[in-house]
Amino acid sequence: MRIAIALSLLLLGVLPAGAQGWKAGVAKVAITPAEPMWMAGFAARTHASEGKLHDLWAKALAIQDADGKQAVLITTDLLGFPKAMSDTIRAKLNDRYKLSKAQIILNSSHTHSGPVLGAALSDIYPLNEGDQKKIDQYSAKLIDRIVNLTGDALKALQPATIDTRNGVTRFQVNRRNNDAATLERLTEITGPGDPAVPVLKVSDAKGKIIAIAFGYACHPTVLDGYQWSGDYPGWAQIELEKLYPGATALFFQGAGADQNPLPRHTVPLAIQYGKTLAAAVERVLSEEMKPLAPRLSTAYNEVSLSLTTAPTREQLSAMAEKATGFQQRWARRMIAQIDAKKPFQTSYPFPLQVWKLGDQAIMTLGGELVVDYAINLKKIFGQDTFVMGYSNDVMTYIPSTTILREGGYEGEVAAIVYGLPATWASDVEIEILNGMVQLAKEAGVVKPESRVIKN
Repeated sequence: MRIAIALSLLLLGVLPAGAQGWKAGVAKVAITPAEPMWMAGFAARTHASEGKLHDLWAKALAIQDADGKQAVLITTDLLGFPKAMSDTIRAKLNDRYKLSKAQIILNSSHTHSGPVLGAALSDIYPLNEGDQKKIDQYSAKLIDRIVNLTGDALKALQPATIDTRNGVTRFQVNRRNNDAATLERLTEITGPGDPAVPVLKVSDAKGKIIAIAFGYACHPTVLDGYQWSGDYPGWAQIELEKLYPGATALFFQGAGADQNPLPRHTVPLAIQYGKTLAAAVERVLSEEMKPLAPRLSTAYNEVSLSLTTAPTREQLSAMAEKATGFQQRWARRMIAQIDAKKPFQTSYPFPLQVWKLGDQAIMTLGGELVVDYAINLKKIFGQDTFVMGYSNDVMTYIPSTTILREGGYEGEVAAIVYGLPATWASDVEIEILNGMVQLAKEAGVVKPESRVIKN
């Protein structure tokens, strides 16, 4: 009886199949721009960067299961990769290391104190030709650095164990439901949020921690100045690497598009939130964690999400006359596209991805993902599920059906900020969740009620 139960648990990925089953390798590279550049994230900025608070990093965790299947988690202190850059990076990784899109997670912390990349968000920055040249040169070097970084992590593969557990912390605040201006007087914080702190602990054959991958669902917008930094996730990683010498800490962003760290706007607050998050991770690492069996499955797909009808030339002309700043630049660019007889896109290929490490489900989605998606995916697949937004392509906000109906920044204005010709159609949430359910089946992720152990 016990043998049968143990065998069933092993098949479900609950028990480790030998300490040497996993292999893991980790690497990191500083990606701080060497010269002043425009910073990504805030349209209110009026000039290029001025120095740094700490370095920006790209980090890679490569894993290999008992059957030799590999995958790489790449985390970055950046706002988000536009599609063209992400596609180029993943194509190069496939050419050089035979890694498919399913085997690569390219996540950005979404710090608003990193550099502008490629042609992303071009309407919100008043760039001249010299500015754009610097951005293009930096972006090209960044692509090569990430490709080489991945190779370094793969070369560093060694026998390892991987453990998992969710922690918790609560400095995130739903910005749609709580007024930051009156926060100090509020006695009740309302609106949905996800306080989970998902953690993967990677240890070598001697039990020494070599990598800590952890996440949180909250905008890194504590800082809005002109110095490079990873914001609170940057300080969380710095703190963890101090606490665990020799370990590399990798932060991944969750479904934090409508979640802000409040209050904000000072460096001490960013440090405080970073240490708070690091303390949540330290608690998890200090308690018993769940070992993962050395079995990996990955799945990837892109679903076509529809856009609504774009404004007419007359509507855009009226907007161009009345609006200022990025909204005026967007309207003029849309008019130029109409005059050039170039059709507007009517849909977008949205990236979905599922990894299964042992029995740990990791679900990644593109764009600036609002918290409703994490809540709903966890309702379907269990509260221990890891959910990442800002992965593989950050094209705009991904609102829920409710937020689309309510409008506001996440539901309407963000489409203009990111340069899309229209907002999402009303069925995007249904299409995304259905797509994730199908992809989970492909990766072998089962719903909690489906995990039946037979003697």
